[in-house]
Amino acid sequence: MDAVFKALADPTRRALLDRLRVRDGQTLRELCEEAAMARQSVTQHLDLLVAARLVTVVRRGRERLHYLNPGPIHEIEQRWIADFDRPRLAVLGAIKRQAEQENAMNSASETGTVPTYVYATYIRATPEQVWKALTDAELTARYWGHANVSDWQAGSTWEHRRTDGSGKVDVTGRVLVAEPPTRLVLTFEDRPDLSGLEEAATVTFLVEPYEDIVRLTVTHEKLRDRTALQAISHGWPAVLANLKSLLETGETLPQAPWEMAPTETRAD
Repeated sequence: MDAVFKALADPTRRALLDRLRVRDGQTLRELCEEAAMARQSVTQHLDLLVAARLVTVVRRGRERLHYLNPGPIHEIEQRWIADFDRPRLAVLGAIKRQAEQENAMNSASETGTVPTYVYATYIRATPEQVWKALTDAELTARYWGHANVSDWQAGSTWEHRRTDGSGKVDVTGRVLVAEPPTRLVLTFEDRPDLSGLEEAATVTFLVEPYEDIVRLTVTHEKLRDRTALQAISHGWPAVLANLKSLLETGETLPQAPWEMAPTETRAD
């Protein structure tokens, strides 16, 4: 937590986080233009934010896109705030988040930007263990509430099956890239009328060693609109927290995991 508090103590770094909160996925050039600072200075501030896990970097060709990572802030809330005045803060936070999401999505709509969601978590496990947790049907059923079923070969289909005995599939898609234990890319289709690869959203799981633990970054791209982005923004943190708990403790969290049902991810 020391690195997080050090990073947040500087007003310039807080301003960079605010800019990413308004418009996520900015390049270094874009952040420099808004900051009116030298490129080297902005880079140094961003390096500290990345080291504190407050910012996640995703490479796109030669560009580095910067995304706000709320994980450490959530840990602070859980450790020092949650036990004191959770009900009132939850209401205020919900109102504030709704306003922020409205502003961010309105901005995206005006610029024609397709929403992208990025979330990173750090897990005390090996890359092989994380890969198995992502691709093993029995394990996904435990922490996700659905079993992810496939042979996980590039070009194969995958299914997000309910575990209630009905066998119903709520999400399906194709495996675009499978490079165990580091990278898995899937199309993510919760509507039968969006079955083409170009129209479907894609999810990328990137598993990277980070010191003596693993960093798992999930990138959900080609989201259709605000409704889809809001559902994903609530869903992925819950799913990944449950995965992390299962791998680190052998048990899932007491609350029910988020389920990728069409009622939650449909954007129409």
